[in-house]
Amino acid sequence: MDVTIRDVEEAAERVARVAQRTPTRRVPSLDRVAGRRLALKMENMQRTGSFKIRGAYNKISRLSRDELARGVVAASAGNHAQGVALAATTCGSRATIVMPRAATLPKVVATRDYGAEVVLFGDDYDAAYEKAREIEREGRLVFVHAFDDPLIVAGQGTVGLEIAADAPEAELVAVPVGGGGLISGVALALKERNPRVRVVGVQAEGAAAVYESRRAGRPVALERVKTIADGLAIKRPEGLTLDLIARYVDDIVLVREDEIAHAILLLAERAKAVAEGAGAVTLAAALAGRLPEAKETVLVVSGGNIDMLQLTRVLDHGLVEAGRYVRLATTLADRPGALRDFLTIVADVGGNVVTVEHERLRPGVAVDETDVALTIETRDPGHAEELLARLRAAGYEVRTSR
Repeated sequence: MDVTIRDVEEAAERVARVAQRTPTRRVPSLDRVAGRRLALKMENMQRTGSFKIRGAYNKISRLSRDELARGVVAASAGNHAQGVALAATTCGSRATIVMPRAATLPKVVATRDYGAEVVLFGDDYDAAYEKAREIEREGRLVFVHAFDDPLIVAGQGTVGLEIAADAPEAELVAVPVGGGGLISGVALALKERNPRVRVVGVQAEGAAAVYESRRAGRPVALERVKTIADGLAIKRPEGLTLDLIARYVDDIVLVREDEIAHAILLLAERAKAVAEGAGAVTLAAALAGRLPEAKETVLVVSGGNIDMLQLTRVLDHGLVEAGRYVRLATTLADRPGALRDFLTIVADVGGNVVTVEHERLRPGVAVDETDVALTIETRDPGHAEELLARLRAAGYEVRTSR
């Protein structure tokens, strides 16, 4: 199996029937935070909320009448599921999608709304994948792989063609990496248009299958994956994407969970963009200084399908990482006015109390004392340090926590 630039160009003509040409946006305030000139390729604004419709439609629209009549099956944690569901419905076929039982409810509901039958099975993508292959054999359906298929890769590569046209001055393009279908197609398209452009993939530390496979020179299967970037949670990549990555990708870097959370927060705050974990890893890498220097860097924001409950938790975590929330605890004398005196200092420094927990009966607390735990909103890390310094100068033993 192989993919050529002609395959990507043909895919672009076909994909244009259903996919949007997403914008490549500049957000100057992000430039200042990251210390480099950035542009965002906004695939979170794509139909179905991610780039996946591109590859899915390029694959399914080329099936024969007999294959379309039999139907298609796929495995996905969410984004590929929605892309396949919409593509199948558009092409007059039926889709069966196997999703892990832990898939977020909004992704399950959206997949059904696009016309697919959803089967919930297993604890992760790999278990769902095995079940989907079983359904393929039993029902003689057409399997639509999430990444290991030349037509899928060519469809995802249309993102690269758009970047080459819209940001010709880009010296570096950073792309999220799960199974490698997106970065394979994007890197191929970019390098064929401009061999001097550098392409760097970004994976979550808790799902670094492509990173480890690249180091080993062969496909490496991880025992487990754990990341808020569920769209990247693949245990084992395949040969097609690894071969293309070896040929066209300059490097793969890793980001931590706290860095992903911070990037989701900044995209919401500075770019007014909702991004899921997988879509935010490229900004996380830029903020962490893991991307090579470049005069102009394009970050692919691959998707925006994040559960609102998870978004709330992630934003809270991101605020803590950004120094905007301080969680602290102290022990006060159990007397009238003690908490008031403590909070007066917080108010004088300009801290805004979000939560207060007041506990007299915790083991280890003396009968004339009480434990107090607070979450306080601050402007930035410097303001948080000022608050802590003032409290300690006033004689309070303050403990901080994440």
